[in-house]
Amino acid sequence: MRATPRSARAALGALALALAAAGAAGAQDFGDLETRIIGVSEKVTPAVVHIEAIVRVNDRRRQVTGSGLIAHPDGRILTNQHVVERAEKVTVSVPGRKKKYPARVIGTDPQTDIALLRIESDTPLPAVEFGSTDQLRVGQWVLAIGNPYGLDGTVSFGIVSAMGRNLELPDTLNDFIQTDAMIDRGSSGGPLVDLEGRVVGINSRGQGRGIGFTIPIDTALEVAAELEAGGIERGYLGITLQPLDRDLAEYFGHPDLTGAVVNSVIEDSPAARGGLRTGDIITHFKGIPIESEKEEDLGDFQRLVASVEPDEKVELGILRDHKPRTLHVKIGTQPTVEPAEAETDVGFHVREITATLVRDHRLATDHGAFVFFVARGSPAEEAGLFVGDVVERIEGEDVKDLEGFRTAMQHVADKGRFLITTRRGEETKYLLVKRGVAEPAPPGLAEEVPEAAHGN
Repeated sequence: MRATPRSARAALGALALALAAAGAAGAQDFGDLETRIIGVSEKVTPAVVHIEAIVRVNDRRRQVTGSGLIAHPDGRILTNQHVVERAEKVTVSVPGRKKKYPARVIGTDPQTDIALLRIESDTPLPAVEFGSTDQLRVGQWVLAIGNPYGLDGTVSFGIVSAMGRNLELPDTLNDFIQTDAMIDRGSSGGPLVDLEGRVVGINSRGQGRGIGFTIPIDTALEVAAELEAGGIERGYLGITLQPLDRDLAEYFGHPDLTGAVVNSVIEDSPAARGGLRTGDIITHFKGIPIESEKEEDLGDFQRLVASVEPDEKVELGILRDHKPRTLHVKIGTQPTVEPAEAETDVGFHVREITATLVRDHRLATDHGAFVFFVARGSPAEEAGLFVGDVVERIEGEDVKDLEGFRTAMQHVADKGRFLITTRRGEETKYLLVKRGVAEPAPPGLAEEVPEAAHGN
């Protein structure tokens, strides 16, 4: 066998030493990472709370559980709106403390899925440290902390998979952070944390293993501050849109054009008063080019409009009849997204009629009260009341809005029977409700209004 030259032996020896050193360095790196993860977990987990809400859905009550984070030692807590939506009672469990704290809902915002709660404690509570979404990068390591399936203090490890995700969720304003850190049922409202232990997002929803979506913390903190100050006002145009894809642009004779197509304009809305028409293509908003080739892209335009202060005049660039035009539109105040509701003792519930409700259900009127639930076997069903009916009169009293509905129902509270006049499509229906005619069916047997797709 031929001997290996001395230089070759030296090179092989150097390589072996280098590989051994690299292995040692790699092991050290992984050890450092492990130590960092443990440290962050121990730092943040004491401020991640377990939330239980008793919510009412039509004529049923059920328990919803989720997560939240202590935003301030005085007991302010951030969580998701959907965790406490329609809650009649909310309690919070703090790690290391045996008692459950009753929580007050300071405010909720369905468009960003953020809710602000408050609990009272005799001693300061452990609070999280906040980071900023601006400095977050795709590929960055993060931890998701929450209480999936009731398993308190669960920590999962992953990376930021994408930024600025637009999900096709009705009336949602978020551009979500996507992560492969596990976000399961019950994790909603918990924090997404960087390896410095700073909260960079509020976990909102999971869509299969390794695909989770988180609300940017900058958005959450801004919304929380507005909720605490008394409420949120957002800009409003009063239109629905569809994407301008390449095929449509080419058909219109402008293959390189980008924008969004107006497919409806609400009567007497800011858009209508500003001269916007169905069929217009919006190309610019306040000088910002509009690029919407897919449904999910429309969220960018919705956020632009919502960010404008009501009563501000904005410049809108459009294409109409193949000619560019400029409109100046005074932005309005966004109508209520989540309508108020009222229930009755005869087996039906109603909602206030908002512009969104009129649009989504193609109602012929914006006055009255919209029936969204009728219990089977109830006096209301026996009288022939349907989901989708609009209550216009009760006995001889006009019902113009939800407050008018409540007042009219109070006036017939001691009557064994009373007449409801409803609008059903283009028809008027006269329905005689008789108390005690039938017993409501067991919980779970009910007719409910189907969810409708919302516009932008």
